[in-house]
Amino acid sequence: MELKDHIAEPLQAAERELDRWINDAGAGGDLAGSLKAAMRYATLGGGKRLRPLLVWHVCSTAGGDPHRTLPAAAAVELVHAFSLVHDDLPAMDDDDLRRGRPTLHVHAGEAMAILAGDALFSLAYDALARGYNDAALSRSLIVELARGSAGMISGQVFDSLPEADPRPEGLEALERIHRNKTGALITAACRMGALCAENDAAVEPAGRFGQAIGLMFQAVDDLLDVEQPPERTGKRTGKDADAGKLTYPGLLGVAETRNAIDQLRAAANKAASEIGPDASTLVSITEYLAARDR
Repeated sequence: MELKDHIAEPLQAAERELDRWINDAGAGGDLAGSLKAAMRYATLGGGKRLRPLLVWHVCSTAGGDPHRTLPAAAAVELVHAFSLVHDDLPAMDDDDLRRGRPTLHVHAGEAMAILAGDALFSLAYDALARGYNDAALSRSLIVELARGSAGMISGQVFDSLPEADPRPEGLEALERIHRNKTGALITAACRMGALCAENDAAVEPAGRFGQAIGLMFQAVDDLLDVEQPPERTGKRTGKDADAGKLTYPGLLGVAETRNAIDQLRAAANKAASEIGPDASTLVSITEYLAARDR
């Protein structure tokens, strides 16, 4: 299943916006050329661009001008790129393949990968601070992204350092990990779209939509990790089971994981219908994410 052309169309604008902010990184200062090259490698090397799409289409569904979302869409994707660079590091998941090519620390060295990740994270907030003339909107978007980023990082702790905090059992533990590690930034993207639309009534259902598709996205990812080869996914598979990590198939089995995906899909579509009168695009995105095979 592929995204319909009208849904994927904003991807080109999002890509240009990312390129613009990376080109402008360090403006007025002295940013090392090697650092900027590493940032470009990590960010502009492909990817689904799910989070920018969600910012754009939630804004549109909530009645706003989606072109207004571009700095916010870039900011969310910059944080996502930072998280992937650091997640791939030897101290974390120790991955050597991302989006079908060597991970950044393999390509440019571990020190450069750490520094590039740091630079991408700070650039995200620069984009929100300088990308809008509306100070109140800029502040709201910064707060939303900061909360999503903090949740994502906490999710990494729950996943990678499970003994560091008291751990709940079973499904509650699994959902705590993924509601934060994957879901928090997706939820932030959706809420930021509603904020860009200046539609206060849409912010809460946009958050519920993001929470549902965030968990669903990770449940599908867990299935792909056990069912698809690296050539299909563009990254090493089977690694979660090898590392003894908590996953949906590992806890529930494949059949129950598919049931969980169906339930989350229904919850996402219900929340989408409350964001605006025509939620067909958000429903299509949900269906795409539920059926994806990479």
